[in-house]
Amino acid sequence: MPQDTITPTAPSDSPAQAPLVSLPSLFRPSPLDHQLRLSSYFTDRFLLGSAFAFIGGGILGGYHGSTMASLRFRAENSHRFPTTTTGWYQYHKSKNYNCMLRAVKEGLRLGPRLAGWTGGFFLLEELVDRWRLKRDAISSVVAALTLSSLFSLRHRFNFATHLRTARVGLVAGLAYGVAQDILSLARGRRVGYVDTVFGKPGK
Repeated sequence: MPQDTITPTAPSDSPAQAPLVSLPSLFRPSPLDHQLRLSSYFTDRFLLGSAFAFIGGGILGGYHGSTMASLRFRAENSHRFPTTTTGWYQYHKSKNYNCMLRAVKEGLRLGPRLAGWTGGFFLLEELVDRWRLKRDAISSVVAALTLSSLFSLRHRFNFATHLRTARVGLVAGLAYGVAQDILSLARGRRVGYVDTVFGKPGK
């Protein structure tokens, strides 16, 4: 019986197209994996950053909620302070219960919010990195400014407050990005804008 023959296909001379930057692609290997930020992959920075933000937001929210609940309880009962030892025991027992309940509520409210904004920053930073094919402070600044603008729009700030929020985002993003670049330079990795300023070709 005649055997089927397979005709080899000539290799195409057209260059392969770069994959589009998308959210699912952020969790797959990247050509920039040799240029790690803080010596960690994106998934590690995203998960750890969000986790620490959740814990920090929970602590801050719990402290704020407990303080406000204590002041409110004292104001609401200022006209009927107890006069006996048993009365004071019940007073402090009720106040501590209210403070604890309010602390848990505020902690669970602020923790996820702060974790969400922090995770959003790392997502935006990685998206800009992969779009530019560079990891440096410029991506951090763009991500911080974008996030501060979204935060202002979300809370419907006026123009003056919007500018102040953008200035805070600019300073925070610049400080965070430059700190990462200093660590990268100390470890021998080239940074794009530094090579441009000093006229050295980047990797």
